[in-house]
Amino acid sequence: MSTSKEKKTKKPISQKKDLKQELENYKKQAEENLIGWQRAKADFLNYKKDQEKYVSEFRKYASEDVLISILPTIDNFELAIKHMPKELEESDWTAGIICIKSQLENILKEIGLEEIKAVGEKFDPSLFESIGEKESDQKEGTIITEVQKGYRMSGKVVRVGKVVVAGKKVDTQ
Repeated sequence: MSTSKEKKTKKPISQKKDLKQELENYKKQAEENLIGWQRAKADFLNYKKDQEKYVSEFRKYASEDVLISILPTIDNFELAIKHMPKELEESDWTAGIICIKSQLENILKEIGLEEIKAVGEKFDPSLFESIGEKESDQKEGTIITEVQKGYRMSGKVVRVGKVVVAGKKVDTQ
């Protein structure tokens, strides 16, 4: 026969085991919650970085269409200056036109637009469009004339240059 004193001691031991088990369950659940929260935080930080990168790239290329539409104006300034009559070369008007062209080019450079160097370079079809081949003393495949400038923005080609490339020398003997 068991006494009431024995029952009292057995019950608390059983309750202690239950409480310990319950505490362990809560600890496991708290640890799982912490790990889940840490993953969610890391995912959010990665998402935030991705969004910042996306916005930065968007800003970089958002003005690309506007720049491409301005390039013919730069081309026309260059043609006008190239074909200027000798009697106008020293005039204030000409200096003003050259200054305006220079200001426009500086604005485009600040935005990130850069000219692609052509004359004397080896022909690269990802940067240039060949509109002809001409016999030359230059090595075959070298660009000898630039017909229209090519441009890139932040490493991306926005307009290929149109060029004439040195071809094979023809022996006339």
